[in-house]
Amino acid sequence: MTRADPAGEALTIRPAVPADIPVLETLIAASARALGRGYYSEAETEAAIAHVFGVDSELVADGSYLVAESGGTIVGCGGWSRRRTLFGSDRAATRDAGEVDPASEPARIRAFFVAPDAARGGIGTALLAACEAAAWAHGFRHTTLMATLPGEPFYARHGYRGDPAIGLDVGGVTLRFVPMMKNLLHKGNNISRPYRRSENSLMESTETP
Repeated sequence: MTRADPAGEALTIRPAVPADIPVLETLIAASARALGRGYYSEAETEAAIAHVFGVDSELVADGSYLVAESGGTIVGCGGWSRRRTLFGSDRAATRDAGEVDPASEPARIRAFFVAPDAARGGIGTALLAACEAAAWAHGFRHTTLMATLPGEPFYARHGYRGDPAIGLDVGGVTLRFVPMMKNLLHKGNNISRPYRRSENSLMESTETP
């Protein structure tokens, strides 16, 4: 089932493909610059874009990086992963393609960004529900992520619990992030099954946060 975004367009969730990557890189940079204001300085944001924020093409190849489309335009992106890398784009220095064991380790929630003019319209919620449902279907009962400061309140509203913020060196600039975890089995954290699988797309139906 589909839903309408705030502009009245149907919102479609589908796996990203390699041809989407240039569009996604532009969206991610724009989102970081606009929605990170008041949380990170300009220097911190630019360091993050240069060294951390961006597409992990391994997730695209795995089929676990999703995009949200409205009116034929990509308005958001985010993914989940069974690989050990917790965060970072292809430009990130520390990456581990090894797979985690769903019986004892959490799936990774990765690289959520929404176009600035589409923010706070339920797109992030739709993507997160789709990712959690996919992780559940692959046997995971916990999820973990490294939240940005502006992203932390969003994840907290969706049942994630955070540790104190940590500082990480990103190209010589220290950026603060928040490690977070969610138990998908915990009472009150029951995930929805927000999409149905079709041949070419994932369709969603979730509430706006």
